[in-house]
Amino acid sequence: MQKDRCDVLIVGAGPAGLAAALELKRQGIPDIQVIEREEEPGGMPRLCHHIGFGWKDWRRLDTGPGYARRYVRAAKAAGVAIRASTTVTDWAGATALTLTSPRGIKQVEARAVLLATGCRERPRAARLIPGDRPQGIFTTGSLQRFVYEQQQRIGNRAVIVGAELVGLSAVMTLADARAAVVAMVTELPDHQVYFPYTPAKWYLTNLKRVPTITRAHISNILGHQRVEAVEITHDDTGKRDRIACDTVVFSGDWIPEHALARRGALVIDPGTRGPQVDTALRTSARGVFAAGNLLRGAEPADACALEGQRAARSIARFLVEGNWRECVLPIRVESPITWVAPNALLPSSCKEIPGSLLFRVKEFCDAAELQVRQGDTVVYRQRVRRVQPNTSHHLSANWLGAIDPAAEALQIVLARVGD
Repeated sequence: MQKDRCDVLIVGAGPAGLAAALELKRQGIPDIQVIEREEEPGGMPRLCHHIGFGWKDWRRLDTGPGYARRYVRAAKAAGVAIRASTTVTDWAGATALTLTSPRGIKQVEARAVLLATGCRERPRAARLIPGDRPQGIFTTGSLQRFVYEQQQRIGNRAVIVGAELVGLSAVMTLADARAAVVAMVTELPDHQVYFPYTPAKWYLTNLKRVPTITRAHISNILGHQRVEAVEITHDDTGKRDRIACDTVVFSGDWIPEHALARRGALVIDPGTRGPQVDTALRTSARGVFAAGNLLRGAEPADACALEGQRAARSIARFLVEGNWRECVLPIRVESPITWVAPNALLPSSCKEIPGSLLFRVKEFCDAAELQVRQGDTVVYRQRVRRVQPNTSHHLSANWLGAIDPAAEALQIVLARVGD
């Protein structure tokens, strides 16, 4: 078996991984290797051919493929070694990984590892949708692969399950495939598209005239060789309707690609289902960091890239100082909050404190108050005008200095005003 060494080994050549590699180069770290299991680096933006990528990190808007190419070119120009068609099969040590590729099996030992493996959508089987098993059922990711990567023909009439931002990406992909979207179906009471993406919502409702069926779910998929129709059950009344279609696209409902993190026995946060990380994006294993959509449901690509840069700065400090986190305070959430990230705090460290923490909820809520509690003490309050599902909201981090490192775990609660 071949053996190799490097300063930092990054698993995942999407926006978070490539942005981290570039930032590490800027920080003076010379030997960086990026591992990517796909044939081409760049991550999922390669397959999203619509505009809307790159404003937060490059300060310009680009298509997904253009955005991915920009990062790949910059990384290669900076001397970052990108190993495509390479899969991590196991851990070979605390910060060592075993890799397999068409070139053979290799073991790479690094001074630090960054996991940036991203996330995927929950498929139809995992959502326990009953019915037949015909052709024509996709997730948004597999749809984009069929249309853009494999140039395969799909159907003519599609139903999209989900009405969040990635559902709009599915609408645009279907438009490129010359397939009509006959309905979007969501169990929630409204569409979940947020500013600054409201023009995309206008495109959906006014230009494409796609009806959104709210408070409903797919209760059956009908068809033998090919999808022929879906059965919709309205949650408020129990009434069932049938919509004729030949394609069903499941969007959203994200699962972090956490197999490698679990294989390495990293602590997994029950809310995000990704590795638990502190404010410096350090996991529970010394020398192992994590960033991007591995940490929670999908954020836009440029937000992941900025997080990759922040992880790179933390890695650079670790390589110089050698310090690792002490015992951390986990952050727990209470329904309707589903997760918060980061989800562990290191009170004694002030270098890596972010401007805010991200959180998501499972239901719409107006006129509420976020409370950070430690035992019976409320250490911080923040009023919020409106929160909605499938959208990340910000919780200010300026309360971190007020917590007691020797006290109980932290709890974040969303209380309606007046409760």
